Amino acid sequence: MSTFLIKRAQEVREGKAAINQGDEGGIGIGELSQWQLVRRRFKRHRLAVFSLFVLIVLYVLAIFCEFFSPYGREWRNLDYMYAPPQLPKFNFEHGWHVDAVEVNSDPITFQKRYTYVEGEVVPLSFFVKGESYRLWGMFDMERRFFGVDHRAVERGDIAEEKAVFYFMGADKYGHDILSRLIYGSRISLSIGMLAIFITSILGILIGGISGYMGGGVDDLVQRGIEIVNSFPQLPLWLALAAIMPADWPMVVMYLGITLVLSLLGWTGLARVVRGKILSLREEDYAVAARLLGASHGRVLFRHLVPGFTSHIIVVITLSVPAMILGETALSFLGLGLRPPVVSWGVMLQDTMQLQAVANYPWLLMPVVPIVVTVLAFNFLGDGMRDAADPYASM
Repeated sequence: MSTFLIKRAQEVREGKAAINQGDEGGIGIGELSQWQLVRRRFKRHRLAVFSLFVLIVLYVLAIFCEFFSPYGREWRNLDYMYAPPQLPKFNFEHGWHVDAVEVNSDPITFQKRYTYVEGEVVPLSFFVKGESYRLWGMFDMERRFFGVDHRAVERGDIAEEKAVFYFMGADKYGHDILSRLIYGSRISLSIGMLAIFITSILGILIGGISGYMGGGVDDLVQRGIEIVNSFPQLPLWLALAAIMPADWPMVVMYLGITLVLSLLGWTGLARVVRGKILSLREEDYAVAARLLGASHGRVLFRHLVPGFTSHIIVVITLSVPAMILGETALSFLGLGLRPPVVSWGVMLQDTMQLQAVANYPWLLMPVVPIVVTVLAFNFLGDGMRDAADPYASM
């Protein structure tokens, strides 16, 4: 036995054993903080890490939408209504480019037909000068990340009316769908984050008070939550959204939709917080804080709630997709945001006619970022849920 212990100790000293060994600079697992353990396990969930990267890209696009969009939000060319998507190409002669498109109208049906002009290209480039805009409403800029290289127009290489680029096609007004998707991400993604912020405050506050006070207060809050949950969520969203006047300003309508989504989404978080508070309020550190004269508010929000912050983050992460889908559904049905506001739900209003979708399937492009965003948040939430219990399997 002594020989085995000596050999085992030698293996540990030489770094050949991984018993009680962490990834944080050789620190033992028992010495890591809660957040170090959560981060350590989250890194092992590759799908969650990739989803986090995707969400970071989406939010960067939303924050700098004026710079990343090829055209402005209201830019349009009525000569190219329902123009088909143009996929960029690359060769050493022309660099990045797309084939020029020629527009012809059917003499009988007056429907526009688009044909590619052989041998004529529209040059593309990065960091090109385009339509002037104000970044965040403060900085005057002209450079855009990617778009038509207008120097070719100035040189006379291509006519100005043909120098257009629709990566995802155009809608019925000649708007660039890609540009409006990028602009719409700012509205749709920010509504999800703002709504979940309000939901978090309501859920933590009401659920914390319910679990901490107990007794009649707890019964009253829980019966209220059951009443709210008994209503079908989508019809109730529609009813509340229909109450809001259609002539409200865009900012007021934005805040109104955010409140509608928030006031019906806090119950799940409130129950999670209530359950955790019930299990933690009799712990030694909470009792000691009360005996030392700490107020109820300090014990609740300074000592109890921080003890399960990781679980709150998991619930919040899994709730964001519901908020984004709620805004999309309301705007699609015409009861949420309305034009000239650009959001993914507003853009999907063009797909309400089956004939339009059959003839111009690229109008469904807003579905792609919606699906990607919802899946990314769900995978991220799964990874966070696994990482929130770092002692389960090390």
